[in-house]
Amino acid sequence: ILKCEYDDYKEFGGRYGHLYSNLAYSHYKLRMDYRFDGRQLKDAPSYVDLNSGVMLHSQSPQSVELNQGFPASLEMQFLAELKQGKQRQTGNVCTPGTHLVYDGKLTTQHIVKSSGPTIPADQWVSVEMEVHGHDLIIYRVEGKEVLRYTNPQLDPNSKEAKPIIAQGADMKLSYGHIALQAEAQRVWFRNIKLLPLESKPFGK
Repeated sequence: ILKCEYDDYKEFGGRYGHLYSNLAYSHYKLRMDYRFDGRQLKDAPSYVDLNSGVMLHSQSPQSVELNQGFPASLEMQFLAELKQGKQRQTGNVCTPGTHLVYDGKLTTQHIVKSSGPTIPADQWVSVEMEVHGHDLIIYRVEGKEVLRYTNPQLDPNSKEAKPIIAQGADMKLSYGHIALQAEAQRVWFRNIKLLPLESKPFGK
């Protein structure tokens, strides 16, 4: 189990972090289980409460600026129930520094909601991301598809993407690093498995 812990922190102080893969990946399936532990650090923004995730097609850790909170990437967002009876679905996509095509249309909104379930915070949740380069990305929760989107791309007007675009980054996101989030919420990860897929035009 990989544990994102804050036992030695007196305060969060806006110190967002990510644990990156050494390599960048393009076509693959990524599976893991996650589980929240406790609640967010007191001085963290309220949106991080019972909130974490994994970033796909991320910019390299070497290209992230010192005070940059999140890498340009596509997140599979992990959420848990905050208030009984109130829906808070897991498996959304968040888009720091990026855009994507959803339901056939380019969307510039930061969060595209999934059809995922609302899950209590005290249980392990199994998730899967199926990634086909630039062509298609599918999210699954407990074996069921909750979201799919296509054509991920950098947002030229975002603070995250502008520096790497200026350095020659491809606007079309076909590959990138994988990064587990650390954003002031204690979270555990286990059973992390990566299956490379053959790189070919999707559907052929």
